[in-house]
Amino acid sequence: MSLGDWLNDRTGHRRALHVALEEPVLGGASFVYVMGSVLLFLLILQATTGALLAFYYAPSATDAWGSVAYIEDQVTLGWFIRGLHHHGASAMVIAVGLHMLQVIVYGAYKRPREVTWWVGVMLLGLLLAFALTGYLLPWDQTGYWATKVATGIAGETPVAGQEVQAALQAGNEYGNLTLTRFYALHVFILPALTFGLVALHVLLFRKHGATPRWGRSDAELARTAQPFWPDQLFRDVVAMVVAFLALVAWTVHTGGAGLDAPADPSSNFDARPEWYFRPLFQMLKYFSGPMETVVALGAPVLVGGVLFALPFLDRGADRSPRRRLLALGIVLAGFAATGLLTFISFQADANDPALVEREVAAEKLAAKARRLAREHGVPAAGGTAVYATAPFHRARGLWVQHCEGCHEGDDRKGPLIGPGYNDRAWIRGLLTDPSGDAYFGRTKLGKSEEAMPAAEVTGAELDALVELVYAETGAPDVDAKLAARGVELFSEQPCGDCHERTGDASSSGPNLAGRGTVAYFKTFIGDSGQARFFGEKHEMPRMVEELGPEDLERLAEWVVWLRTATPADLERLDD
Repeated sequence: MSLGDWLNDRTGHRRALHVALEEPVLGGASFVYVMGSVLLFLLILQATTGALLAFYYAPSATDAWGSVAYIEDQVTLGWFIRGLHHHGASAMVIAVGLHMLQVIVYGAYKRPREVTWWVGVMLLGLLLAFALTGYLLPWDQTGYWATKVATGIAGETPVAGQEVQAALQAGNEYGNLTLTRFYALHVFILPALTFGLVALHVLLFRKHGATPRWGRSDAELARTAQPFWPDQLFRDVVAMVVAFLALVAWTVHTGGAGLDAPADPSSNFDARPEWYFRPLFQMLKYFSGPMETVVALGAPVLVGGVLFALPFLDRGADRSPRRRLLALGIVLAGFAATGLLTFISFQADANDPALVEREVAAEKLAAKARRLAREHGVPAAGGTAVYATAPFHRARGLWVQHCEGCHEGDDRKGPLIGPGYNDRAWIRGLLTDPSGDAYFGRTKLGKSEEAMPAAEVTGAELDALVELVYAETGAPDVDAKLAARGVELFSEQPCGDCHERTGDASSSGPNLAGRGTVAYFKTFIGDSGQARFFGEKHEMPRMVEELGPEDLERLAEWVVWLRTATPADLERLDD
């Protein structure tokens, strides 16, 4: 006995293959019938890519965004797999639309195929449920806010709306339980329902067979019949390959699924649904108050009701489109309205300059978050905590809160501090014009008789004094010989009359020892009124009373970094 015979004796697989592959297609094979198989292929593709993504995805509010960012930017071909999964949902919506259109045109919802049609309509509803539940899983701005709007509308449903919203939200606010419930729906419950209905749909289809083109006699249909294998299956495979290649091309063209910035409940975000929900989104703009809720809930119910009722609205035996103008007119009008509302929605967004500007800002923030996640990882706090990994994140926040008002902008009160602060050019400007606007010109000291006089040296001697002061910053590129010459000039010039250069000694001017180092600025920012700095002539508040040692050190590190920074460096920190 051969292996094939042995296997068939125990499984009966040959009979199963015969039943599956040799079914006759009345009227002959046709590309008209391929969309059902394409849908089954796309469903399997969604399940496969979803399983691959599950190896890396973490369904928790703290880890979800970071895991998706990791998939997008660090997992080999992760962006491609996620792109196939994301755009595969759109491909399924398109395929469903084409499949339903073919079924309606051919009258395949008529007796005895009513149940097959109803199961198909239920599968459409499950497909949209997949889209809604999957939208939240990245835990980014778009998914968070769009889903919050959707569940808010669901909460307005009469009778059980509040209970449904509470079950989905699982708490007073969107959080970890919300995400895990959507994940459970998306990965376990909806797939089980879908594959169960798909199996039933296929069984019913096999029971009744493909609906042949109208206007042909039974004899002609039987005479032109062809087996499913290889005639129809070949066409199905061709259609699957075309659909897959188109999906791959679109995924590569768009660069994958994309990912917005981490969900931030405290922000304002212009959430936009996927394109297949745009018609409802646009329709809601034409209503306000209670009517908005009525339309949001009523429109899907109306569309679903019409589709379910179609076999009852069109009960005649004739499947010719010419004799079913009312039914076809209703369906085609629905398709046309859907397309028109979708077009209007996208055009309205494109013609709104303020929205476009906000979207550009959102894209910039998303790019920054993903860059930080790549370079520094996502902290355990997850989500928006990724911004805290940016260089000088804490320091810049402290600077804006405590220092920016006095040292930046047109209304500042103190010396201008920005890129290049305390470098050679800045020190040269200070020595030659200490009461200039960029230095002490806006302070009481700069306007008093005790103001620092301009240096009386020029040329090489001025270079030497600049190098002496620059050497105190601890910079690695100091010209030691030139700085040594500056030490000699310091003693010869009036500089030494007002400034000390060692230890903590005080004089009428600040002690220059270590000026420009982190340790110096940490102490100076904490209390510039110390005798070694400005003493009673200081105007800065005592930061040591507001900030702890760590925050003072962060601010000091920021000020020191500015010495070598450029405006472009500041822009990169914001990117």
